[in-house]
Amino acid sequence: MNTGAPWPSREEAEVRVLEIQTKLHRWATDDPNRRFDDLYNLVCDPAFLAVAWERVKGNRGARSAGVDGETVHSIEAGGGRAALLDELRAELKACSFEPLPVRERMIPKPGGKQRRLGIATVRDRVVQASLKLVLEPIFEADFKPCSYGFRPKRRAQDAIAEIHFLCSRSYEWLLEADISACFDELSHVGLLDRMRARVGDKRVLALVKAFLKAGILSEDGANRQTITGTPQGGILSPVLANIALSVLDEHFVEAWESAMGSESARQQRRRKGLANYRLVRYADDFVVLVAGTRADAEGLRAQVAEVLDRVGLRLSEEKTTTVHVDEGFDFLGFHIKRNRKRGTHKRFVYTYPSKKALAAVTARVRALTHGSMNLSLTRLLDRLNRLLRGWTTYFRHGVSKATFSYLDSFVWRRVVGWLRRKHHHATWKWLRRRYLPGWRPTEGDATLFNPAKVTVSRYRYRADRIASPWRAAATERIGSSTGVDSRRAGCMETRTSGSEERAGETDQPKG
Repeated sequence: MNTGAPWPSREEAEVRVLEIQTKLHRWATDDPNRRFDDLYNLVCDPAFLAVAWERVKGNRGARSAGVDGETVHSIEAGGGRAALLDELRAELKACSFEPLPVRERMIPKPGGKQRRLGIATVRDRVVQASLKLVLEPIFEADFKPCSYGFRPKRRAQDAIAEIHFLCSRSYEWLLEADISACFDELSHVGLLDRMRARVGDKRVLALVKAFLKAGILSEDGANRQTITGTPQGGILSPVLANIALSVLDEHFVEAWESAMGSESARQQRRRKGLANYRLVRYADDFVVLVAGTRADAEGLRAQVAEVLDRVGLRLSEEKTTTVHVDEGFDFLGFHIKRNRKRGTHKRFVYTYPSKKALAAVTARVRALTHGSMNLSLTRLLDRLNRLLRGWTTYFRHGVSKATFSYLDSFVWRRVVGWLRRKHHHATWKWLRRRYLPGWRPTEGDATLFNPAKVTVSRYRYRADRIASPWRAAATERIGSSTGVDSRRAGCMETRTSGSEERAGETDQPKG
């Protein structure tokens, strides 16, 4: 592409990126052993950098500065988008780009512990986003259906739906596993070895390694080297973590396909006293569901630890436990347990919002309604409504009606208490007439959101039918609607072979 040409518009860049991503994904799917040799030029491509900039700009972290003190706003107020992208592209093409250390910020975790968050510079975030646009469609062809975290068109509810499906079909014992400091202890050697199976371009591997070795500027001002791990919070980190943790997916899927892939094979194993088992993983959180005994579930612990050791990870001894579905367990904010249906003797698996999740949202409501008397009620309701809508949307695919009703009562009491403290000289009659028409806190057009009125429904289990986001038909439709010539993607050799298949398709247990 002509280096003197103006940067493409957002629409043109997105069309070009989607076209090339579709090709990369199709080629990777058609040939599981293919290694991609010329990917670095795509990372430097103006369309990829332009889309990467838009992703970084639209991210909530755009307001956060790295070690250089620059934010998206300050860059736009200075030289602007074009100047930054021109500079980045020149450095990348000259192979002189060097990422800066990430700025450390410690985030509180439940139990008094802290999580390390790494904030990269805006420049580094743009390059990471461009790398992700190139690498993600290739490795998505290899990722297995049992993995749901940080993958396009997949969400936590899919993982919960699969667990509900399996627990309802004789998978009653679970190895609830927790990886100790996954993002901090991830082996760079193990990760890059897995990437080399697909990426033959040494410049791309060197760029990934440079980000892994960039270092950390801690809160006390000290520079620390990064021998292991990838910064949590980085744009590229979820993809890299999935590449490393896919070693676990492959191990269990291979065991499933070789010994348990058909219903007759599973029944024969059970007659012999052998267990059947499945893995469900969301990023570094996963469970192994076992149709067998407690001893079978506990026996898988050493197997999981051995597989994780290949990428430098280890299980947390304290948090890795074996539980029965009748005891119940927490996963991704839900509490999953088999209970007797009211009025019958039948037992079913139910998913509820966990006590920890409810405690977390009520704590945030307390924080918003504690003090801040200078806020208007409209502003307070706006903050509360965004919180409540997001929380109830996440948990509406469970047995959540009673929890939503409790949450509504709790928030109502907190808001009314806040009003009484704010107007401590006012009478209750005046407050009710002024702020509680219909008994809902209201000011102007803002009314307190009512969680109790949210409709709850069972999430549809999609199994391995979750479609890839990269399809040639979508590219052609976008290209024809915008009038962009699809031949602009001709910098890459087009290969006409087979139709696109779903990546990592496996049979699901029946009945």
